[in-house]
Amino acid sequence: MSRATGADITTRGSDTERTGGSRGATAAAGRRPKRRVKRIALIPGDGIGVEVTRQVANLIDGLRDTGVAIDRTGIEAGADRYLRTGVTITDAEIATLGTDFDAIFLGAMGDPRVKDNVHAREILLGLRFRLDLYMNLRPVRLLDGRLSPLREPGDIDMIIVRENTEGVYAGVGGLLRAGTRDEVAIEEDINTRTGVERIIRAAFETARSAGRRLVTLTDKANAMPHAGSLWRRTFAEVGDEYPDIEREAIHADALALDLVRRPARYDVIVAPNLFGDLLSDLAAGLVGGLGIAPSASLHPGRVGLFEPVHGSAPDIAGSGRANPLAALLTAALMFEHIGLATEAAAVEVAVRHAIHSGHVTPDMGGTMDTDEVGGRVREHVLRLAGA
Repeated sequence: MSRATGADITTRGSDTERTGGSRGATAAAGRRPKRRVKRIALIPGDGIGVEVTRQVANLIDGLRDTGVAIDRTGIEAGADRYLRTGVTITDAEIATLGTDFDAIFLGAMGDPRVKDNVHAREILLGLRFRLDLYMNLRPVRLLDGRLSPLREPGDIDMIIVRENTEGVYAGVGGLLRAGTRDEVAIEEDINTRTGVERIIRAAFETARSAGRRLVTLTDKANAMPHAGSLWRRTFAEVGDEYPDIEREAIHADALALDLVRRPARYDVIVAPNLFGDLLSDLAAGLVGGLGIAPSASLHPGRVGLFEPVHGSAPDIAGSGRANPLAALLTAALMFEHIGLATEAAAVEVAVRHAIHSGHVTPDMGGTMDTDEVGGRVREHVLRLAGA
C-alpha cells in the first residue's frame, strides 16, 4: 500500500483466459498477452450490504467489459438464506471460496430477524478462522480535511494491522451456573507465539513495502503481563530483523488518547485482536467515519476477504441512503491484492473526486443516493482506465 495512493448481483460466466490490461484495453486487445482472469466471489450479505455490493459488482462489470481480466460470481450467504433454509455457510462452500477464487468481497452481515446474529458469526468468523485469515488490514487515510472532527488533523495516513484469529475473539470460554445469581462468564484471551510472531512480522513487512518509517505495538502489558510479555518480547526480536524501521510500544489506552491528539505521527500500528478492533474504529472516526473505512482480512499467498466495516445498517436498508464509498475503497484494496494496481489507484482517485465535488450521500453532506454515488465513481474509474 503506497502512501500516495445498478446491476443485479448474479453469477456471470467466467473465461479461462481474458486479455489483460486497464488503459486502452479494447484498442490494444490484439497486442496484449493473455493472462488468467482474476475471480471474485461477491457475498452481499444483509441490509445495506446488498446495496453497496451492487456498486462493486457494477464496477467489476465495467472493468471487465473494457478488457480487464476480472470476473465475479455471486454467492448467497446471509439472513435470508438462513431464515429460509437454516443454513449459514457449508464446509464445502468455505473450501470452494478458499481454493477457487482470488478474493472474496463481503458486503455486510447482521439482521435483527436472526436471534443473536448467529448466522453472521458463523459466516464471517467462519471465513476468517477456517481460511486462517490472520491479518486484518485497516488503512486510515484522510481524503479530505473537511471530513475530520479534529481542528488540525494533519496528514493522517496510517495502517492498522490487527491480529484476526486469536485473542478474546477465539471463542474459548463458557458459562457456569448460567441464569443464576452466581453466574460466571469466561472469555479466554488466547495468544500463541506463532500467532503473535506472524502478525508482528506482517506489520514490519507492511511498513517496509509501503515505505513507512515507524511500527507501533499497542497492548496492555501493564494490566495483562503474561500476554504483554509475549507480545513485547516477540516485537523486540522480530523488530531486530528490520533495522531500517523504527519501533515503539504504547499501552492501548494511551494510544487511544494520542490518536486524537496527534494522529499524523503514526505509520503502522500492530495490535492484538480486541485492541485492534477498537482502535481501528476510533481511527476511522478521525478521517470521516465508517462510511469510508475499508478493510481486508488476509493470509499472504491465499485468498483474501474484503469487507467494509460499517455493518448492515438495517434501519436505512432499502432507502437509498447507504454510503457506498467504504465498499468501493475496499474494492480498491481488493484490486491491489489481486495485482490490479492501476485499477486500485483509479478507484481511490475517483472516490477522492466524489468527496471533493460533493457527489456523496446525505451522511457526508450530499444529496445523492447510493446508486448515483456508485455510478459517478464507476464512470470516473472507467474514464481513468481509458474506457
